[in-house]
Amino acid sequence: MYFITNRRLDRRTFLRGLGTTLALPFLESMLPARGARAEAKKIIPTRFVGAFVPHGVAPGYWIPEESTPGFRFPFVYEPLEPFRKHVVLTSGLWSQSSENPPGVTGADHFVAAAYLCAVKPKKTTGADIEVGTSVDQVLAAHIGKTTLLPSMQLGVEDPGANSTNCGQGYSCVYTNTISWQTPTRPLPMEINPQVVFERMFGDGSSPELRRARRERQASILDSVSGSLHELLPTVSHTDRVRLEQYLEDVREIERRLEIAARASTDVPDVKVPYGVPESFHEHIQIQFDLLALAFQADITRVATVLYARDLTGRVYPESGTDISFHGGSHHAEDPGRIAQFARLNRYHVQMLAYLVKKLADAREADGSLLDHSLILYGSNMGNSNQHLHYDVPHVLVGGAGGRLKGDRHLAFPSRTVPTGNLLLSILDMFDVGLDSFGDSTGRLVGLA
Repeated sequence: MYFITNRRLDRRTFLRGLGTTLALPFLESMLPARGARAEAKKIIPTRFVGAFVPHGVAPGYWIPEESTPGFRFPFVYEPLEPFRKHVVLTSGLWSQSSENPPGVTGADHFVAAAYLCAVKPKKTTGADIEVGTSVDQVLAAHIGKTTLLPSMQLGVEDPGANSTNCGQGYSCVYTNTISWQTPTRPLPMEINPQVVFERMFGDGSSPELRRARRERQASILDSVSGSLHELLPTVSHTDRVRLEQYLEDVREIERRLEIAARASTDVPDVKVPYGVPESFHEHIQIQFDLLALAFQADITRVATVLYARDLTGRVYPESGTDISFHGGSHHAEDPGRIAQFARLNRYHVQMLAYLVKKLADAREADGSLLDHSLILYGSNMGNSNQHLHYDVPHVLVGGAGGRLKGDRHLAFPSRTVPTGNLLLSILDMFDVGLDSFGDSTGRLVGLA
């Protein structure tokens, strides 16, 4: 058997079936019998997620009062407290790249693209868009060349109804995506989980076969049952348990996608793309489930998530408040309205905690997916009521393959440290080795 001798499964092992390519999660059987721990460190990749939320965070509800380990998590970030050892909160950072260039007006609500680029977008509504290569795409070029998908771009809000002009003379593309392959090439955020699922598990060569399988309402696992039957006897008991759980997760996502698809077609007057859940709560959870599976199977190592578009009027009933996102962000400094906005912010962090738990529960080698991942979650505004782009909230979650120590709050002097410094330091954790990035003035002091 593979786990007894020095023979082993290749890390890039796939199961193939009718219109299906199913990548496997990391298994003990992919390691040699001797020197397994050292080998695991060589082949276990570090993953990256960049998640963006517009409109800042309620003042007074997100900055810890202390910076020493064991500090009390503020209200907005409390959902992350169970993962404290993997969490670094920051305060005082300056999103200069989201502010207007000298002599230029507008732009406050139309520069989500600056979040992972740390570059001011060019003011235009035409085809001559330009901002910068985003940090996720720098990483995709560095660590994504050997994976099925170099990167994944996920969204939870449909930008399709917009014109080319989102106001103040800025193209809608600057708010529709946070991922830029080059300074002039934006990547679309995929909102349809069905499309994401097929990119992950369809073999890409025969849409007719995939369509036929859907029409038969057959699981992709049914199409690879022969390969599974051959594989299971060759792996250890631990691997069988891990593999069975992984396959059960795939089946559960298929089930939920079928429900979402039926809901979308059964209510034709609702303008929801086919297969997209109407509920934000269900939508972002299934996107995060797919993302966790993609990391587990090494389908991709880089992902971005756009929670919402600037100026969104979306309401989140599960947050316990009925305020709209953009409307609530303009709280007029009223304490009651700020408290309502804080509840919405906390709910968004609660959804992030859902992903964090998924990664923490997925075992990999001698740790978890969370140990081998780095999540950046933040916004390019601080107090959005005043459209301030300094004192912006950014959070790092994960072990980054041993490169990041958690249970910390890094507080920086206001309007001193640009967010480009943080992005440059993130690239260091992946051994990219750039001298600068965007508007950086150096590395982020105290992070490493």
